[in-house]
Amino acid sequence: MAMRPQDRYKSTTAGAVSANRNYKDTVFRMLFSDKKNLLSLYNAVNSRDYTNPDDLEIVTLENAIYMGMKNDLAFIIDTNLYLYEHQSTYNPNMPLRDLFYISSEYQKMLDQKSLYSSSLQKIPTPNFIEFYNGSDPVCDVFEHRLSSAFEHLSGEPKLELIVTVLNINEGHNALLMEHCKTLREYAQYVAKVRKYTVDMSLNEAVERAVDECIKENILADFLRKNRAEVISMSIFEYDKEEEEKKLRKAEYEAGIQKGVLNTARHLLELNLLSLENISRATGLSIDELKKLQQ
Repeated sequence: MAMRPQDRYKSTTAGAVSANRNYKDTVFRMLFSDKKNLLSLYNAVNSRDYTNPDDLEIVTLENAIYMGMKNDLAFIIDTNLYLYEHQSTYNPNMPLRDLFYISSEYQKMLDQKSLYSSSLQKIPTPNFIEFYNGSDPVCDVFEHRLSSAFEHLSGEPKLELIVTVLNINEGHNALLMEHCKTLREYAQYVAKVRKYTVDMSLNEAVERAVDECIKENILADFLRKNRAEVISMSIFEYDKEEEEKKLRKAEYEAGIQKGVLNTARHLLELNLLSLENISRATGLSIDELKKLQQ
């Protein structure tokens, strides 16, 4: 049975709302699932001037889940297929995720057609865009390439998928923001949440950001209509972003520690330095070095 919107959230203290951890939608996806907003975003990204939202056909696969996260938005316009993804953390694996997703899209489109036919089966041209608003500093526009993941690549890759990443943090991609009011106001909302989490609890920061945006006419209609849902999703998103930061930090520190241990083993094998000198060079204790010798 489908989950009702009211079941996706659970109340906490008077009037407060926290996210149901099994619900993984995002404010970005909710905003741009509206065809009018999505068309405005498409026009801004592609320097087009479509005016009829019905020119755009949303084809997002609702049951396509990867690593517990929905793919955000897929749509067709003017015989082109666009995959839009939102990320609040740096993710070089997006081309591989999009490869899986576009395969599912094409499989669905050609489900009733034969690939053994002598006729060429035409498919929409794919385009991959990631909208990034994480706290790690990145330039306004850059690319992730599938070929970067290939081991021992020699020559030109036989398979490539390029994801264009657009930094949508406040203060970046000014021209894009100028042409898409909804995206600009979304960036302003996110900036307020981050600003207030410095001195407040996450719940308080999100609620203050929502109230302030409504007062300043930033996404005001959307926030009034979906206040509880936006607060819940924002809490979930920020929690997830912080958890991923901690995971990356732990992975980095584990990598540094592994490098230190490998260096110490190498110095011990060379047998050119005393344990005291190796300890000073690596920061490992004498006892730790003795264990490596065993």
